[in-house]
Amino acid sequence: MTIEPKQIYRSADPRGGPRIRITAYQPGEARAHVVDADTGKRFRQILAHTLHTTPTTKAGQPRRSGYVLETQPDGSPR
Repeated sequence: MTIEPKQIYRSADPRGGPRIRITAYQPGEARAHVVDADTGKRFRQILAHTLHTTPTTKAGQPRRSGYVLETQPDGSPR
């Protein structure tokens, strides 16, 4: 999986949660810089291993934690 600036992720928590946008990430680093996807505010860093490309695990179960890729930087869906 390639983490790139401008990608938008949604919370995998079944109760809902924030959507985030990647602002900066260097390949190989442990953390990605993110902001709220809608407002562009609330800068923070999150662990890169919590970002996932698919909404299901390897076992086929829905993810319950982390963030799932919603759109690519060009605006196209996964």
